[in-house]
Amino acid sequence: MTSPKTLLENLDILVQEGIYKDKEALLQDAKRALLRSKPELRGLMAIALYKREDVSLTRGSEIAGVDVESFKEMLREAGVERSINSVGHAIHHEVEQLIGIA
Repeated sequence: MTSPKTLLENLDILVQEGIYKDKEALLQDAKRALLRSKPELRGLMAIALYKREDVSLTRGSEIAGVDVESFKEMLREAGVERSINSVGHAIHHEVEQLIGIA
């Protein structure tokens, strides 16, 4: 007799039953649900992306779901120094990211 599977191990049944078209769709929905249920994770993710210079201040605030001034405060509280990049560099970087998404 095999040991019973945990609920997480049984998630594939949602794909097998046609509720999700594939495992990727299931995972994308799970990620969205996680970020909706724990909005603080959006802020932590935005701070981490900003620290890596993957997003601008404006994009970081959008990801965090707050206005720019609130995001600046979040960065300050997290001990993150704000870098002032040239506008052209920031725009170029975000365009490159958007092209990579498409």
